[in-house]
Amino acid sequence: MKILSIHRANWPLTGIVTAVLLGILLARLPLVWAVALVGGTAVLLLTFINPLVGLFAALLAAPWGAWENIVRGPSLLDSGQLLLLVTLAVWLGRGLAYRQIFIPRTFLTVPLALFTFVAALSLLNAPSLSFGLKELLKWLEVTAVMLLVVNLSVNRNPYSVNRLRITDYRLRFTFAVLTTLFLAGLSQALIGIWQFGLRGDGPEHFLVLGRFYRAYGTFEQPNPYAGYMNLTALLAVGAFLGAIAALWRQVAGGKWQVSRLTPHASRLTPHVPLHLFTLALFTGVTAVLCTLAVIFSWSRGAWLSLAVGGALMVLFWPKKLWQGVALLAVAGLLFFGGVRAGIVPASVTERITSFSGDLRFGDVRGVGINDANYAVLERLAHWQAALDMARDNIWFGVGFGNYEPVYDTYALLNWPYPLGHAHNYYLNILAETGVWGLAAYLLLWTAVFFQTIRQLRQLDWPVRGIALGLLGAWTAVTVHHLVDKLYVNNIYIHLGVMFGLLQLLEYERRANSTKEGLKETPFIR
Repeated sequence: MKILSIHRANWPLTGIVTAVLLGILLARLPLVWAVALVGGTAVLLLTFINPLVGLFAALLAAPWGAWENIVRGPSLLDSGQLLLLVTLAVWLGRGLAYRQIFIPRTFLTVPLALFTFVAALSLLNAPSLSFGLKELLKWLEVTAVMLLVVNLSVNRNPYSVNRLRITDYRLRFTFAVLTTLFLAGLSQALIGIWQFGLRGDGPEHFLVLGRFYRAYGTFEQPNPYAGYMNLTALLAVGAFLGAIAALWRQVAGGKWQVSRLTPHASRLTPHVPLHLFTLALFTGVTAVLCTLAVIFSWSRGAWLSLAVGGALMVLFWPKKLWQGVALLAVAGLLFFGGVRAGIVPASVTERITSFSGDLRFGDVRGVGINDANYAVLERLAHWQAALDMARDNIWFGVGFGNYEPVYDTYALLNWPYPLGHAHNYYLNILAETGVWGLAAYLLLWTAVFFQTIRQLRQLDWPVRGIALGLLGAWTAVTVHHLVDKLYVNNIYIHLGVMFGLLQLLEYERRANSTKEGLKETPFIR
């Protein structure tokens, strides 16, 4: 006991000495490294307290992976991946410590597991196991992040959430996840807008319109950057429509309250909930800035994806399909009228339609290459190589993630350099995992769309707006994958959180169907 008391007496002195040494270390470090060390330590400690902090930090840091690889050089883990792995480790560690490992059952667990299993089978004869495992790890992380989001939303101790009802807590958690998704997208949107028109210089091959530079954020490439921005832009548009619809119902639905002006006078004034007004303002600003970032990326694939995603949102905006068809027809007429009237800039329409003359299906060997058709022919050549791979390995492909290692065998004469993927993810999956892998991948996205549309039919505003935005985001991903691959630079972390958000809405759909959910929550009241 005496020895123990002596050790305890020395603890304050030990703490003071440690603090002084750390202060000296921080003073000698460069400012950036000192801030990173202090901030990283704080995030790490908060993650041990609540894994949700680590997940949100990973989501914010994830888009910086490509930039970090250029500044620091290639590394095994960037900050986003490191934060995610620490968060998952803390989550599992806490479950083991309390003997409460809870794996939630979700609608997408089986489709994700099936696709991952088929992709893993394709690696049995793959020439490069390292390429395959790297790609397979992405989908394992998508599944783990989705389950983590759902798990953290289920709170079994009512005292830790100020005794809120579990439905209230889950809905608050849903909007917290949504806000973090928007903050991550906003940070990239502001960088892209600055790169396009405010910085004044940039990579020469990104120059457009004589004086602007294509936005690329921290992705270092405009196309995947624009695909990432589409996810946030369309989700924000849906959430904005949901907030506006909920506000309109509050004001136009006859919900009024008495506002006292003097002790003897009063008047009826509309009751506009502050949280709905704040949600509408925040999501509206996010939608505008992220849409501008997509436009400034000058990516034809992203523009097409944004348009198709927006069109599907218009179609499912009303609960009655015929009304959606009518709205879509009106929107289409307005767009084409704007094009004919010259309201839509000629540079935009030329950018969209300029590839059509060079687009062809068939053998592109021997086709003349020039500056105008280079980008289109490059994609077509890689499509052709992917089809040749699939033809020789029809059932299980050349191995998941192995398009690049085997490209030399199938490369066309004028296109000897692999781009890492086929610039069409469906052909890429067919080449790497065969018919079975493509079928499993399409089944996964069929399940995603089915679940989202089912929620749209049963949810109420403003939560229905989130489902509407998710539908637009899923559409943008599937369309953009016709000409590119978006599972790069940690976008899959963002996608995993969005899958988790979709599962959180499923709880609200079930609660709404039993008339015990959304209309009783503080977000609607």
